[in-house]
Amino acid sequence: MSDQAKDERAPEDIEAAEAAAERSEGSVDGDYEALVRLLKENEELKDRALRVAAEMENLRRRTARDVHDARAYAVANFARDMLSVSDNLRRALDAIPAEAKASGDAGFKALIEGVELTERAMLSALERHGVKKLEPEGEKFDPNFHQAMFEVPNPGVPANTVVQVVQPGYSIGERVLRPAMVGVAKGGPKHVAGEAPVEPGPVNEQAEKDA
Repeated sequence: MSDQAKDERAPEDIEAAEAAAERSEGSVDGDYEALVRLLKENEELKDRALRVAAEMENLRRRTARDVHDARAYAVANFARDMLSVSDNLRRALDAIPAEAKASGDAGFKALIEGVELTERAMLSALERHGVKKLEPEGEKFDPNFHQAMFEVPNPGVPANTVVQVVQPGYSIGERVLRPAMVGVAKGGPKHVAGEAPVEPGPVNEQAEKDA
């Protein structure tokens, strides 16, 4: 449009054109601000969604772990109660004199075999449910699974080696139901280099009475 044509426009037309231009500029600024606001809200929603997803994954893992533990250790209390029954069966067998076992009495031998069979069946049933018997003689003392009752001077074996099992222990999964009550060697060479020596725990007087 020529300058003459511009000059020929009415003043109100010029004002209207200028107002339209101002509105157009204001609309662009407003659209930009709205776009920035929407982008910010989008980032916030994305961050919130990621946090919720992470929390749900942690919850899923915790729930799966709890379900696994519930299945694995559901019989723990029952198994612990059954240990005393197994102990009594073993005590009954150990109390029979060797002479009586060799006496040749058929009825008495049948009774002994019945008690032995009952003990084996009970231990087998417990093992099917994840309960494992601990008889660590010859192994390195582990305070997580063994209860030190006394020390035995024995320079012929590495120190802190279990040399006698007073009472077997039991574990279920990675947990101990009852620690094995043991005697450990004292005075021998240390275990393999690189292994931290494990000192036996204090003597448990109540455990000695129970044994």
